[in-house]
Amino acid sequence: MYRVSPFVRRFAHALLAGIAIATLWVNLSPASYYDALEWRLFDVALPGWLAPLPVSVTPMLIVSHLLMPLFVAFIGKELWEALILSRGAMSGRRAIAPAAGIAGGALGAILVWILVAALLETAEEASFALGWQVPVGGDVVLAYFTARAVFGAGHPALHLSLLLTIGLDILGILLTGLTDPEATLRLAWLALPLLACLGVWFTLARAPKAASESRRRRAMALWPYSLVGLVSWFGVAASGLPPALGLLPVIAVIPHADHSFGVFAEAEELLHDPLNRLAHLLVKPLAGVLFLFGLTRGGIDLAAFAPTTLVLLAALWIGKPLGLMAGVMLAVRAFAAELPSALRGREVGLIALVAGMGFTVPALALESALPGGGMAEAARLGLALSLLAGPLAVALGGLLRR
Repeated sequence: MYRVSPFVRRFAHALLAGIAIATLWVNLSPASYYDALEWRLFDVALPGWLAPLPVSVTPMLIVSHLLMPLFVAFIGKELWEALILSRGAMSGRRAIAPAAGIAGGALGAILVWILVAALLETAEEASFALGWQVPVGGDVVLAYFTARAVFGAGHPALHLSLLLTIGLDILGILLTGLTDPEATLRLAWLALPLLACLGVWFTLARAPKAASESRRRRAMALWPYSLVGLVSWFGVAASGLPPALGLLPVIAVIPHADHSFGVFAEAEELLHDPLNRLAHLLVKPLAGVLFLFGLTRGGIDLAAFAPTTLVLLAALWIGKPLGLMAGVMLAVRAFAAELPSALRGREVGLIALVAGMGFTVPALALESALPGGGMAEAARLGLALSLLAGPLAVALGGLLRR
């Protein structure tokens, strides 16, 4: 089994450092923390057909809308390669079990959120099923950090855990954008990234065997794909979908390796195709992006405990793990789906428990899925508490090994 590159652990350290500093700051001086996040650097007056109100550029907006798309594209690249490349972890019938786990985990989290919220939620601004999008996503880097401690480096469970978490993250962002009641969807704008991607594919990326050496060399350049990425981001943002998804369409048209070496495989550092070269260039900046995300989204008000906290914990700790495990086991038994070698029911159960940790994508979803104020801060506290599933999984994994 291929080893996962150590930069994923560095991502986890950077994210946790940002969360720790933000939490200390918001509890010692909440006014200065929120003033810093919402500091209006400048306003952008866009045409009325694009945005009815001026857009205020703040540190939070820069991190969430301009920088986090790089991280989402980075993890999306791994999911794309797992689906389309030879020996990919989700190629052919191997996609059935992870896809069923992603669907089951999302459905379980949503159903438990709705049920528990109907029983416990007391916030005045709450309405039926409000905020169900929050627990769908998870946290790729923290889940891997924990899964590595549970299973050890090189274990096949790590790759399944990463695939499930990446799929849930992208699904969570997409559902948040499609169901945001305050967003105005202008899906015709998606023609812009589509046309840009088709243009770069037919003129550059699709290099037939008979192509000249000069065309092949041009196809290896990175700047055309970066330019198309900007166009794609603008089109997705203008469509009303979350800007975090803006770079995903471009991944499909960037020339890539012929074989998959595993999710975040260390061996990919030796590859020189355009897709992997772009990923290599992003590794160091993304550590800073995740630190800034933790700093701007990770301020946990320790006094914010409310029924919303319990609703979120129930969705993450009960609904998502049970749904994920049920989806995977149903796919294996009913559809003869393939799992990575050496994985059994207890390993799948530990993966499901690790998936109960959520921070990065749920923190993004809070902005539009819940009203601001007490409800959002109570949910953010729930996200922080959900990380306690990590030590529990490590302890349970140790008991099972013994």
